[in-house]
Amino acid sequence: MAFYCQVPSGIYNAVVAKVLSKKFFARPALKVAKDLVGNYLVQRSKEGIRRYKITEVEAYTGPHDLACHGARGLTARTKALFGEPGHFYVYFVYGMYHMLNIVTEKNGYPAAVLIRGVEGISGPGRVTKKLSIDKRFNAKRARPVAGLWFEYNGSQIFKISRMPRIGVQYAGPVWSAKPYRFLLNSPAH
Repeated sequence: MAFYCQVPSGIYNAVVAKVLSKKFFARPALKVAKDLVGNYLVQRSKEGIRRYKITEVEAYTGPHDLACHGARGLTARTKALFGEPGHFYVYFVYGMYHMLNIVTEKNGYPAAVLIRGVEGISGPGRVTKKLSIDKRFNAKRARPVAGLWFEYNGSQIFKISRMPRIGVQYAGPVWSAKPYRFLLNSPAH
C-alpha cells in the first residue's frame, strides 16, 4: 500500500531549524510514524551536526498492541516508554543492539516509533551502532541540547509504503501482520 505524506503545519519549531516539537509526537503512533518518514534524525557529535533522512520506521501503538513492550506493563526497562511524548525509549536486545524509539501519544500511554533505517543505513541496530546511540539517550527529550533530535525536511512530499513489522512473530498472527512499518519510496512529483 502506498500513499503520500506531508508533515502538517505548526508541528515544528521554525525558530530552531525546524526541530520537530512535542506537539508533533503527542499524536497517535501510526500518524507520527508515517509523518517521520522523509524527515531527519539529527545528531550533534565531535565531528559536527549530521542529518540523516529517515527511510524506515515501525509504529507500536500501546498496551493493546501485543508487539509493543507496553503490552507487558510498566517495568524498569519500559519506564521511558510510558513517559512524555517526544522522549527517547532506548533498549538493548540480543545482547548486542540498541534500539532507538521515540515516544508518542501522551504521558502514561506506552506507544512509540522505532527508527529502523536512515538514508544509507538499513536496520535499527546498524543505525544505533553507526550513530553511537545507546542507553545514554534513554528517557531524554529529542532536542538539540540532548545531541539527538528530529527536524522537518521542508515542504517535500514523499511516497511511502506500508508493510507488516519485522521480527514480531511473538505477538501472534494478528499483530505481526499489521501494516505498521513505513518505508520511504521516493519524493513524489
